[in-house]
Amino acid sequence: MSLPFATAAALAGTRHGFCGRDGGVSGGIFAHLNTGLGSVDDPAAVAENRRRAAAAVAPGAALVTVHQVHSANAVVADAAFADGADRADRPRAPRPHADALVTRDPGLVLGVLAADCAPVLFADTAAGVVGAAHAGWKGALYGVLPATVAAMEALGARRDRIAAAIGPCIAQASYEVRHAYAEPFVAVDPAFDRFFRAGRPGHLHFDLEGFVAAQLAAAGVTRVEALGIDTYATDHFSYRRSVHAGEGDYGRNLSLIALPT
Repeated sequence: MSLPFATAAALAGTRHGFCGRDGGVSGGIFAHLNTGLGSVDDPAAVAENRRRAAAAVAPGAALVTVHQVHSANAVVADAAFADGADRADRPRAPRPHADALVTRDPGLVLGVLAADCAPVLFADTAAGVVGAAHAGWKGALYGVLPATVAAMEALGARRDRIAAAIGPCIAQASYEVRHAYAEPFVAVDPAFDRFFRAGRPGHLHFDLEGFVAAQLAAAGVTRVEALGIDTYATDHFSYRRSVHAGEGDYGRNLSLIALPT
């Protein structure tokens, strides 16, 4: 069956896609395109879902992901920890603990997983450099986005040429938090209170997508496209919706980017 994915005009000239739930082989709460290695889904199904997603977006490229830990760490992608990179003479390298990766290698497709957090894809097509970041609130607040830009610059990109697209993530209307949630933000910058609006008593609603867009602009990225797709309210995997449904685990959405061949 076909595997649909969303794209962004800002990333024209790359092979990229933001995948949802359709087109995979998983069942139950993971139906259908769960690509999360950390879930309790059948590992063989997850592997097939990841293969399908990579083949749909960037045929022939090797999928590279990291072990995401809600950090500000960005790494240069290495084929040694790509999916399917096992060799008889060299075991696959462990995936580094990081939340962003960059590359100049057109043989690799970079992937980040999210299920309410914001996946962000980057490209400087003139330099032939792409990047991908997983931006939860913690990573976005403490620097994963500027770290990705800096890592791309180290490979020859220029931040004034970098374009970025923010994929499906939880929208402000769906992201209810307690008042204390805002404290780390205003501790970094009191002006960050503008990303919170009042909700029911004792609660706020956080604008993750808007905050990510502002952090990208602050990092010098002048072209930012936000897809405006709410994972909680649409047919995407959503951690928060799974918790509210008492499901016990949740699938992950995969966002991918590769250079043209």
